[in-house]
Amino acid sequence: MKKEWKLILQVAATYIGTVVGAGFATGKEIVQFFTRYGTPGLIGIVVSGLFFVWLGSKMMIMAQEIGAQSYQQLNDYLFGKTIGKIVNVFTIIILFGITSVMLASTGSIVKEQLGWWPQIGMFLTAIIAYISIVKGIEGIMIVNSLVVPMMLTFSVIIIAPYIGNFSFLQGSSAQLLTGDMSWLKSPFLYAAFNLAMAQAVLVPLGYEIKERKILRWGAILGGVGLTFMMIVAHLALSNLPYTFKLDIPMSEVIKNVGVWVNWLFLIVIYGEIFTTLIGNVFGMARQLQTVIPIRESTWIIVILLLCFTIGQVGYGSLLTALYPLFGYMGLAFIFMLWIKKVKQ
Repeated sequence: MKKEWKLILQVAATYIGTVVGAGFATGKEIVQFFTRYGTPGLIGIVVSGLFFVWLGSKMMIMAQEIGAQSYQQLNDYLFGKTIGKIVNVFTIIILFGITSVMLASTGSIVKEQLGWWPQIGMFLTAIIAYISIVKGIEGIMIVNSLVVPMMLTFSVIIIAPYIGNFSFLQGSSAQLLTGDMSWLKSPFLYAAFNLAMAQAVLVPLGYEIKERKILRWGAILGGVGLTFMMIVAHLALSNLPYTFKLDIPMSEVIKNVGVWVNWLFLIVIYGEIFTTLIGNVFGMARQLQTVIPIRESTWIIVILLLCFTIGQVGYGSLLTALYPLFGYMGLAFIFMLWIKKVKQ
């Protein structure tokens, strides 16, 4: 029983670590999708959390049922082989772009905080990532089991000073945007984008772990953990004036808390980037191995080298153009995931 719950917690941590990224840690994503709408944004977060619990669980169980080792096989099952190929090509392009940007951002963190060349930070991150990923899904789970508790601890520290002191309808963001009904689509878009990205890890995870109970409870705890972190960020950011105009809203929240919290914030940002990065590389390696059957460790090296190179030249304009299309693809993905039946 103890071993079973340990595995459930590892699945939950891997789910959380895969979904969150730099945009989550900085507060930018939460502001853009939820906080800018005031009180209705809180409702959106709860709806989004329900999607994470339900569809995250269904994705992993479905992957287990059909024996999908990579997201390619799941998409072929959901969309059919013809459309599935298009979806898979588009997904890997987006994954490459996002992973390259994340690897480049680790270089920026090292440059800003330690004064090193950004390439040093990128290179060191790539080495640590390789060591983590080459161990397979077990390595991914171990890393997330170490990093995610820090994320949750950071959330508790952030929420503590604000308990009992929230004025949702009095915050400037609420006053300006509560009349905007576009908040209704935010939970669908947010869940769609993140679940479409998370399949890179959740599908192999579902394949590797054979017990449905572990996958189901892992998805429940992971979804609840994500919802808790989103609510904390939303409540803290709701008290900031013009929060939707800030580049790193969360930095304003922690500015007066203490130096040690700033360092924890930095570690959390790096951790959230790293867990998503290794998840993306792992998922791409699994997918590419089904196309060209060479050793997975070789694919990991190739992907990291490509991301390192792309990170030098930039990928921003292409990502800006592709993001909206990927959003629509994400909606199609969760719709197909919604209607497909899973055997009991």
